Amino acid sequence: MVKGYWVPVLHSHLPFVKHPQYENFLEEHWLFEAITECYIPLLKRLKKLDDDGVNFKLTTSVTPPLAEMLADSHLMGKYRVFLDKHIELGNKEVERTKGDAHFSPLANFYRDLFIETKEFFEGFLEGNVLNGYKYFYNKGSLEVITCGATHGYLPILSVNVHAVRTQIEIAVQSHERHFGRKPKGIWLPECAYYDGLDEILNEKGIRFFIVDSHALTYGRPSSVNGVYAPTYTPHSCAAFGRDAQSSKQVWSSKEGYPGDFNYRDFYRDIGYDLDFDYIKPYINPDGVRVFTGFKYHKITGTTDYKEAYNPWIAQDRTKQHAENFHWHREKQFDHLGSLMDRTPMVVSPYDAELFGHWWFEGPEFLANMFREIDKHKVMKAVTPMEYLNMYPKNQVVNPNPSSWGDKGYYDVWLNEGNDWIYRHLHEMADVLEEKTKEYFHTNDDNISRVLTQMLRELLLAQSSDWAFLMTTATATEYSENRTKEHISNFNELLGMINNNNIDFELLDKLEYKNSIFDFINFRTFITS
Repeated sequence: MVKGYWVPVLHSHLPFVKHPQYENFLEEHWLFEAITECYIPLLKRLKKLDDDGVNFKLTTSVTPPLAEMLADSHLMGKYRVFLDKHIELGNKEVERTKGDAHFSPLANFYRDLFIETKEFFEGFLEGNVLNGYKYFYNKGSLEVITCGATHGYLPILSVNVHAVRTQIEIAVQSHERHFGRKPKGIWLPECAYYDGLDEILNEKGIRFFIVDSHALTYGRPSSVNGVYAPTYTPHSCAAFGRDAQSSKQVWSSKEGYPGDFNYRDFYRDIGYDLDFDYIKPYINPDGVRVFTGFKYHKITGTTDYKEAYNPWIAQDRTKQHAENFHWHREKQFDHLGSLMDRTPMVVSPYDAELFGHWWFEGPEFLANMFREIDKHKVMKAVTPMEYLNMYPKNQVVNPNPSSWGDKGYYDVWLNEGNDWIYRHLHEMADVLEEKTKEYFHTNDDNISRVLTQMLRELLLAQSSDWAFLMTTATATEYSENRTKEHISNFNELLGMINNNNIDFELLDKLEYKNSIFDFINFRTFITS
């Protein structure tokens, strides 16, 4: 008998970063690292589970900006160069560490890992990571959901309803374009909800979304079953709330599994440790040291002293942690089952980047968890839609406005360090609405091109990533520059319309560089 249902949900997202004018651009490596450390390791393990006949069900967002980058031939060409450079570095490391009992096995481990990554990318994935997601999506073992078009922070954008509607509409279009079907679920950007958002989601065919726990426990009325059963919103979307206990066990570096002293230390990397002249060809061309992915030390303890990493011992620890996680979920289900009139569920949402990037062993842990479930059969992994199909009748709750950010509300994305952004975003949305109405019936293809690029620039400026990175003081200069760049581009394009003088050289350049959503039309802004 199944005691409970586990609903694991991953959020796979990166902001759209593309700089074709540069051979090597630091922030493009965010994507290359995520493919190498997160997406391919996960897909490789899902393929192994599939080959071994192990049942698994996983839900993951693939956000529209991420999907657009993964399908971009320019960026994937650069990714191939990235892999080849790392394989070259691996071969050099194998030679450099020859005879070293601690580091020689690790150099071989990483060199082989990059080779296997390239083989999987060019082989099973046929040079497109999206093919892996589509493979399991079509088999029914993976539920792929969408997000906002550019991960815009919807509550703050909602002063212009067209801004929110367009974020959702283009997200649905993008999902259908890349995956061949419309999404049933959405990971709201930053899990941020506000009153009335469910009406728009319902109109766009979205059946469910993910929120943090306090959205339901502080809902109106409060959720009777807490976060252990979904609730319906007034406009018939299902809200799934995050379970804090299972989340903390996995994401917390202090109290959770990732802090185990046998796991790989994230911060020690040969990009910073080795002689500059040796490592120079493999770091940023301007000489800025960066992570290479060759990390030879384990966490060891809370001191700066770090011992050599042993990936085989770490791999064994993931099995023990999967057993422990399974045991905790079984006990949790025993307790919840005694209090509820249905089989309970536990929703465990995480950033996909946790699994592989921050916690190198995370994908192996996840695979081992599915093996534990398949072995014991006392719980079952399901997708949100599967649970809704089992329990179609649910309490109606108006979720409390909230997010999953620090302090649980909007502070991270609206504070004295980034509040300057929003007067520009709101004005741009109002101007685009006005110009869209004015030129809605135009037959001038060039005017349409300019207005459509204005929409792209607005969408890219709306990305919540820029405000977030300003708050965390991570890539602050780049985030500020990107925001200002899109505002400036929008205003230059607006000038072309107002002055009836199109700069085709600049328009071509912007369409190539900021090429996200080549299928959109400016009219979507008021028809969505």
